[in-house]
Amino acid sequence: MPIGHREGFMSTALAVSIMGDEGAGNPPVVILREETNVTSGTAVQEKLIAAARVFADILRPTYGPRGLDKMLYKTDGTTAVTNDGAKIVAELMVKHPAGKMFVAMAESQENSCGDGVTGTILLSSELLLEAGRLLEKGLHPLTIIDGYNKANSVALETISELATPTTPDSIEQVAITSLTGKGAEGAANLLSKMIVEALNTVEADADFITMHKTNVGSLADSKLIHGIVVRRRVLLDSLPSQIDNPKVATINGDMAPRKQIRSAEIEIEDASQLDAFLEAEEATRNVLAKTLLASGANVFICSGSVDKGLLHRLMRAGCFVAGEFDVQELRNASLATGARIIEHLADITSDDVGLAGRLSTERRTPTDKVEDIIRLESCPSPKVVTCEIGGANNLAAEEAIRAIHDSLRATGMAIRHNRIIHGGGATHMACALAIREAAEHEAGRNRLAMESFASALETIPSALAQNAGTDVLDRILELRAAHRNGKGDAGITANGEVGLTGAKEAANSLESALSSATETCTSMLRIDQVVSARGD
Repeated sequence: MPIGHREGFMSTALAVSIMGDEGAGNPPVVILREETNVTSGTAVQEKLIAAARVFADILRPTYGPRGLDKMLYKTDGTTAVTNDGAKIVAELMVKHPAGKMFVAMAESQENSCGDGVTGTILLSSELLLEAGRLLEKGLHPLTIIDGYNKANSVALETISELATPTTPDSIEQVAITSLTGKGAEGAANLLSKMIVEALNTVEADADFITMHKTNVGSLADSKLIHGIVVRRRVLLDSLPSQIDNPKVATINGDMAPRKQIRSAEIEIEDASQLDAFLEAEEATRNVLAKTLLASGANVFICSGSVDKGLLHRLMRAGCFVAGEFDVQELRNASLATGARIIEHLADITSDDVGLAGRLSTERRTPTDKVEDIIRLESCPSPKVVTCEIGGANNLAAEEAIRAIHDSLRATGMAIRHNRIIHGGGATHMACALAIREAAEHEAGRNRLAMESFASALETIPSALAQNAGTDVLDRILELRAAHRNGKGDAGITANGEVGLTGAKEAANSLESALSSATETCTSMLRIDQVVSARGD
């Protein structure tokens, strides 16, 4: 019977079969199922290195300003065109256990920094390939791990020394660098200014910046809205399509008279009694409408349904009403306008009402999709803003949104931590040279691992040169010489030459990438046996 069976499980435990007494003719005690495959020794490293090589080969052509795109055709028939490493890794149907470790590393880098996923995977893959060469030479895995950890510490210290404070120009350059090589590169100058303005408005927190596709025009028509844009049906054609300087109320729940929670049977003997019930219900609506109007609000947004009678009363008073907002949209409306979300309609006061510069609606021909657009824009002090992205091509617009999202996260991190470094492989080469110098002071075998770590760092400028179509070896040798001659800002330009790239990136992003790549690689090196219940 199987013990500890779990599909794809890796373990250092030995597969043991306890044999019975042969003389007694007792059958063996089976510990693992017959189809279970146990891989040990050098074959384990070969499996891990094979997974690393596959990921590196997939993502390397997408890296840098000359990186190309991948078309992902999914099982549900949808298609995506992207060179975003996080998107590619997320869409791959990975079965290999080591491959899943790369996927987890990519998710961690994306969640913490929003950018640098491709570089992290390339670096981790190269570290594992270099470790494979050292294992063939007879080095123990723990010796390699020790050397890698020391090299990582040297690299992090080097980054701290090279990091410089941000300036308005350098912040914009960080945004441009993150957009370069992606679908949004054609409008990088426009989008970078929009990104910086958006981040400055919301205190550099990208979580308070939303995206909206217009599905018309081009990427150059993109703009920043100090407010929100949502797709919701306009409840009545008679509702106003534009209100200047609206006062906004946000309600979590239904806009309707409170319903009775008790059930009862009432016997009505004549029509006048029924009229009395109906009149009482109408009176309740009148009181509720007066309460809402007394708050001073003329735009009401709720997360539930809207009572028809109450809707018509507010419409006749010149108010706009929208319902069925989800929780996130209601929160964004509240943060953009400064309105306080209320739970009970009768408790609304003027203090709960927020302000916006303008409310406008775009009404489309009714279809099975929600295509009406409601805008609350030009808010005086919004805590949520919206990037409205133009583009008639849906796939291109989706790729532009992914690029802008990554740029928002990377630029926001640079603003918050006030630390930036040179891009284009310049910092990677500086770290590699610092590690090689530190390795000269190590007497043990771990110095070989440190030198391998330095060689792995050079895979980043190598990938940039390779994708630009130039000779990789010549460019790496030129870049090493440039840094040794004091040109610490030299990197691989978009044309594949060695020189000033102008690229900037957040120091924390590279620090996170190095640490994640090192941890993932060292975790794999600790594996000495693979137990597969699938038999592969």
